Amino acid sequence: MTSENETPRAGGISVKTEHIFPVIKKWLYSEKEIFLRELVSNACDAAAKLKRLASLGEYDAPEEETYTVRVTLDPEEETLTVSDNGIGMTEDEVMRYICNIALSGAADFIEKYEKGGDAGGIIGHFGLGFYSAFMVADSVEVVSRSFTGTPTVHWVCDEAGEYRFETPTAERTRGTDVILHINEEGKEYLNKGKCREVLEKYCSFMPVEIYLSSTDDKPAEDGKGDKGEKEPEKPINDTHPLWLKNASDCTEEEYRAFYQKVFHDYREPLFQIHLNADYPLNFKGILYFPAIRNEYETLEGKVKLYYNQVFVADNLKEVIPEYLLMLRGVLDCPELPLNVSRSYLQNSGYVAKIASHITKKVAEKVVALFNTERSRYEGFWDDIKIFVEYGAIRDSKFYDKVKPALLLKKTDGSYVSVEEYLTAAKDKNENKIYYTSDKVLQAQYVKLFEDRGIAVVELAGPLDMEFISLLERENKVKCCRVDADSGALSTEGEEFSSEALTALFRKVAGKEDLEVRFAPLADEDIPALLNVDEETRRMDDMMKIYARGGMPPMGDMAKPVLVLNAKNALIRTLADKSEGEAAEAAARQLWALALLAQRQLSAEELRAFLSDSYRALETLLKQA
Repeated sequence: MTSENETPRAGGISVKTEHIFPVIKKWLYSEKEIFLRELVSNACDAAAKLKRLASLGEYDAPEEETYTVRVTLDPEEETLTVSDNGIGMTEDEVMRYICNIALSGAADFIEKYEKGGDAGGIIGHFGLGFYSAFMVADSVEVVSRSFTGTPTVHWVCDEAGEYRFETPTAERTRGTDVILHINEEGKEYLNKGKCREVLEKYCSFMPVEIYLSSTDDKPAEDGKGDKGEKEPEKPINDTHPLWLKNASDCTEEEYRAFYQKVFHDYREPLFQIHLNADYPLNFKGILYFPAIRNEYETLEGKVKLYYNQVFVADNLKEVIPEYLLMLRGVLDCPELPLNVSRSYLQNSGYVAKIASHITKKVAEKVVALFNTERSRYEGFWDDIKIFVEYGAIRDSKFYDKVKPALLLKKTDGSYVSVEEYLTAAKDKNENKIYYTSDKVLQAQYVKLFEDRGIAVVELAGPLDMEFISLLERENKVKCCRVDADSGALSTEGEEFSSEALTALFRKVAGKEDLEVRFAPLADEDIPALLNVDEETRRMDDMMKIYARGGMPPMGDMAKPVLVLNAKNALIRTLADKSEGEAAEAAARQLWALALLAQRQLSAEELRAFLSDSYRALETLLKQA
């Protein structure tokens, strides 16, 4: 026991209204406009509660009962009113839920009427949304009448939190009006265009029809349409968004129309993934792969997050893996752990499970398209390739799932899967994948391979070097650029070598350590080729990237190997006449041509090549 002079060691924390209201107004919500989302959400909840009571037999609903929410602007009186014809409130309920901060009527209703705590489509949770009205209002009135038939209640509160009950001027029908007397900072929301913009952003898919009107509205002439009939008023929202339907009930036209409506993109998406996760995740949504037609176009997507059909935020990286951030779509997750303002996700294992589920569904969709719509899949592979490759590189689980659908593009424009390529080339390639990083520059090499029946694929994208390493590691294969393996181009034929030619080409190349090899190449018309070891070249490329990032250059480690064609008549002739100015000029030209077929010439190399070419033409004309 404590003595009379001792301070009690237990009690309740008290909060002074004049202190908490400024916090709510300035810090609870990230944007002022969210007040409209919160008030309209409360109005929708009022309808949801009454529907639930009707289903439980505790309310005798009239036939074809319709529920609506209306936002009415009065610029002259400087008021904004949110009205509903939902459950309404008694005076005791106003006292309990409006006069007590953070006491949620929605939470109490769920606890009382919903089995297992299922929200049943009710949006409210924290009991704070109503007070967002004071972000834009000097004072707020609530006029409400309960479905039970009790008298209308009229409650008035100022921005300091001082409230009073007044005698209603008249009995209203069932439902609630929340009347905001807009302050100077909130005047923009008396503009119908601005108000519609906010409603369309946050409330486009709320489950109750929402209407917007203003006392400034000018009726159409005679209030009639072209046929002399009054045009029906249209709600600003779609109460049954596409993601709530079963995928089997949706058409491709509906998916496209929904995409264009939500994202204002005139182009058709490549494909969509309809999500409908049940226990234990419980979320729905539609994700789209957008069409990206050029490398300069933004790769950033936009996935809009909804909570019981109420817009919360977009581009939430917590639920979409970074390699799928170009996706566009909507996710409706009624059980997501949101913070009080419903603007940001709280970190949790639940969010990680959603991200994992999305990754799994994307991979399954990619493989399904490969298996069932191969032609269509190949048609947009170039659009999705960078994302699928990046996902495979970053996430081994994603790679394992999409592995069967990873395509390689051959130089003739056709596509094969990695498995198909390896199977077809098993006898010829010795478990190697031959690729070109520039099929125009390396055309001579490509032709040599294809003439021997060896397919060459294009791997020239920004991620392809990392992707190549992944293929090698996971498939136990070797990837070789076409200019790295002259052995695959050699055929049976007479062997010969020439020390004189080796010395001559080292001289004209200015490389005393130049490796010169002699091999009978398949194409007799090609006198010389340059090869660069695959591993050394990759290391050299990597060092150059690091050098651009600020590290000192490591020098050219990719030492070329000059392959002279033992079958070529010019090489044979040059071997017999390897001395003199003519031989040296011919060797210089052959060296330059070999360089040109393998890579771009440097400025100095190009000047020398052009100069030698001009002199050669001049010599030919003199001899003619």
